[in-house]
Amino acid sequence: MIRAHLDKLFTVVIAGVLAGLVLAAAALPVALVLGLGFGALSAPYAELPSSLRTPPTAQRSNLYANDGRTLITSFYTEDRVEVPLAKVAPVMRQAIVAAEDTRFYQHRGVDVRGVVRAFTVNRRDGTTRQGASTLTMQYVRNVLASDPRLTREERTAATEISAARKLREMRYALSLERELDKDEILRRYLNIAYFGAGAYGVAAASKRYFSTSPANLTLPQAALLAGLVRSPDTDDPINGDADAALRRKAYVLDRLVDAGQVSTAEAAQAKAAPLSLRPSETPNDCTAVPQEQLDWGFFCDWFSQWWSAQPAFGASAAERQDTLRRGGFRIVSSLDPAVQRATLKQVLDIYPVTDRRAVPTAVVQPGTGRVLAMAVNRNYSVAENPEGRKNYPNTVNQLVAGGGGIEGYQGGSTFKLFTMLAALESGLPLDTRFDAPTRIVTRFPVDAGRASCGGNWCPANATPDWMDGRHTMWTAFGRSVNTYFAWLIERVGADKVVEMAERLGIVFRAEDDARLARSGARNWGSFTLGVSSTTPLDLANAYATVAAEGTWCAPLPVVSITDSAGHEVAAGRPDCRQVVDTDVARAAVDAARCPVGDQTMYQRCDGGTAERLRRLLGRPVAGKTGSSEGYESESVVAFTPQLAIASMAANPDDPRDAVGQAVQARMVDAVGRVLLTALKDQPVRDFVPPSAGVTYRRTGPRDGN
Repeated sequence: MIRAHLDKLFTVVIAGVLAGLVLAAAALPVALVLGLGFGALSAPYAELPSSLRTPPTAQRSNLYANDGRTLITSFYTEDRVEVPLAKVAPVMRQAIVAAEDTRFYQHRGVDVRGVVRAFTVNRRDGTTRQGASTLTMQYVRNVLASDPRLTREERTAATEISAARKLREMRYALSLERELDKDEILRRYLNIAYFGAGAYGVAAASKRYFSTSPANLTLPQAALLAGLVRSPDTDDPINGDADAALRRKAYVLDRLVDAGQVSTAEAAQAKAAPLSLRPSETPNDCTAVPQEQLDWGFFCDWFSQWWSAQPAFGASAAERQDTLRRGGFRIVSSLDPAVQRATLKQVLDIYPVTDRRAVPTAVVQPGTGRVLAMAVNRNYSVAENPEGRKNYPNTVNQLVAGGGGIEGYQGGSTFKLFTMLAALESGLPLDTRFDAPTRIVTRFPVDAGRASCGGNWCPANATPDWMDGRHTMWTAFGRSVNTYFAWLIERVGADKVVEMAERLGIVFRAEDDARLARSGARNWGSFTLGVSSTTPLDLANAYATVAAEGTWCAPLPVVSITDSAGHEVAAGRPDCRQVVDTDVARAAVDAARCPVGDQTMYQRCDGGTAERLRRLLGRPVAGKTGSSEGYESESVVAFTPQLAIASMAANPDDPRDAVGQAVQARMVDAVGRVLLTALKDQPVRDFVPPSAGVTYRRTGPRDGN
């Protein structure tokens, strides 16, 4: 108790003396000196700004591949990663104290001797040559100058040259030192100080200048870094004055000798050591993805979009991005380098990056929604393209996931899945039979055109001799019989089919599609043939929902997210829910085995549009192909219980520029090879067959959820 009172008395006395000295230098009246000195400098710790009690230092967030080691990129406003004092080399701790505050361990936040010395020198010379700021006072200044919760005026005031600012620093420094021990203050200072060249904190500085960790800094390296904090913008040896940096290094070494922490011989040897910089720059944002992994930029870009949409990180997209760039998150993404590499290879085998046509492709994990790969034959780059080329060979537009002006590509017959699901859910069995004609006239109104018969939509089969005739859902889906599904959507209701697609995650990005889905779905019969635009990611995830027996999961770019304190962030966990009855989903999978040459326990498949896929893969597989009108776009989707992949070929700059039917066969092979690579170390799993009820018996609606 007596010690506490003595400490407080000492603080008050020191406050009065120091305030008098500082304000005397500013020629302020004695009455003001005494008033401010005793009143302002003895405030309790509880009255400190919250930023000084719990400093909001900005830390960079790192995004890794799914191995947790391979860095994709970082996001930051300030390149900083906080480290505990135990992970900073002792010589670095000694060097920063020697450089900035040799009496750090003797004073209580304000150094009386330093203030007297500075006052004497400045009064004698008539200039401000010495400032007498302690490490604690410098820490206060750094925090207040960078606190995002303060106004711009308040942050500016934290660094202004004035007696008021110096008084405030003293007041806060004295209060801090009553509550925090010296090592904690030193730790905070080392993690907030700016070392130049964009490096904030000792960890970033160690990496930026020497490509090492703060724990491994040598004496010459530590002395150089410690010398930079006085004038980091001008003394930066990478971008500024290397000679000035060396002079400051020598100064720090001399101070270490004076403090008895380094011998004269050691200091001389360190002074003579070459600069030996090994600079390494921390990448920032998706355009900084390493050149050898440039294709990862599209995944990174989609991750950034995903982050901006998560309410857990802020109230607005801008606030969420600020959280990413300041929060110090460790993010292990779902990107699988091996699967990504295999996917890109297959995409480039179809079209090179210089081709106007693109093959955006996505690989999704059923049951989690995690995205393992996103590839397209483009460079993720802001570099200019040759005249007349909008999106090739360079682009940062989201060709795989959509958004930012990219509406997607017509999905063609891959959308027949949604009609089949809606029919099964309504109570119709897989064995629903219909004599499919070459052309069918429906009740759906349509504008004049090739698919109009007297104002009604009347689609035709692409190859009548193979498609016409009596079909079930198995054979109609396998052979992609247009007239069967036109008849089926008429029976079920087009609005039910559109709603099913939305339930499985299809997003209508095109304005006309969104309008029809919102107010014209009842008459949108052509929806079953995939006239709506979609993206490979939406399509892969929709089919992954069926592969997961009706469990839809929001597409997810991460395996885990941990904050700067090492706590898991819940937003990184899968967001899944049952959206389709399990037996209905199993029935749809059963029929989806037919297009790709697989067979079900009921032995009802009879022909498919991509039959060689099963032979290529050598394990149970399901999927669907799709062609838009005039073969303007081609689509291939395939899935196993473990993976789903969707690939689409189109010209992103001109949807009317047909890719042609021939590319589909190459896409089928490419999709098969990706699955073959991705599943090579995974066990062979079969799909669970549907019940006899959903297979053969008509019932009431099969909701079951």
